[in-house]
Amino acid sequence: MASNNANKKQLLTWTLNIFVVSMLVYTNFSFAGDRLLATGGVMQIEGAGGGGLTPWALISGYGTDKQVGGSAFYTEAKTNGDFEISSGGISVGLYNRLELSLSQQKLGLGDTVPGESIRVNTIGVKLRLFGDAIYEQDTWLPQVSLGVQVKHNEDFHFVPKALGAKHQTGVDVYLAATKLYLGAVLGRNLLVNGTLHATKANQFGFLGFGGDNRDNYQIKPAASVAVMLTDQVLLGTEYRYKPDNLSVFKEENAHDIFLAWFPTKNISFTAAYLNLGNIANKSNQSGWYLSGQFAY
Repeated sequence: MASNNANKKQLLTWTLNIFVVSMLVYTNFSFAGDRLLATGGVMQIEGAGGGGLTPWALISGYGTDKQVGGSAFYTEAKTNGDFEISSGGISVGLYNRLELSLSQQKLGLGDTVPGESIRVNTIGVKLRLFGDAIYEQDTWLPQVSLGVQVKHNEDFHFVPKALGAKHQTGVDVYLAATKLYLGAVLGRNLLVNGTLHATKANQFGFLGFGGDNRDNYQIKPAASVAVMLTDQVLLGTEYRYKPDNLSVFKEENAHDIFLAWFPTKNISFTAAYLNLGNIANKSNQSGWYLSGQFAY
């Protein structure tokens, strides 16, 4: 009964969050940066501007080099093994050069540990080093950004430490390169991104950092490809490699197929099929996620 009540409460919370974002569609916001629609990406699970799984080099929001932009988001994901991931946060883009983000991720453990969850708080910083993914079409050089995400697992001593994780707090460092090719696919715009992560994180940090298998930084790549089907709809896929630090459970890579819709410049919704591979004692954890975002 307690588990059912918790599930109902979580579903209500998720519904209210999406409802609030949805209502924003029907209001006429006069404040928006001057960059083009969708040029800040959506918000990824750890709070950076990018795709759902991995950061891109784009700075979140719509601020130009003379403006301040920002984003707020909420994401809910559920796998076929009853794991639930929720993530929400905010970011600020300063002059299309620097991005600051703050977010919290929560993993509901389902029937693996009934009624329990693990929370991770993430502070992110991203600096655009050079290039412009959209406007510099006369060069092959992409936009390149360097990012840092500091993650703290609030429930480290509950499950992660028992599984062999070594650290409660971890720092991910990444280098992302993004380029938008105008009219590249049957007249449609094509976005390509590559990201390299230096990380010790187990399951994005939900199971702590480092482990009995490995406790050193590893460089893990990620890639994203997306096509703008219309000026307001983006169809894409992502693949993110992850480390395998814990001997008790094998960790596998993650990938998704997503559809992002931008009904207005301020509002976007993203729906995706998600596959996270093994999570703890359950294999082939696939499912869906839905995300709503407000940006200016």
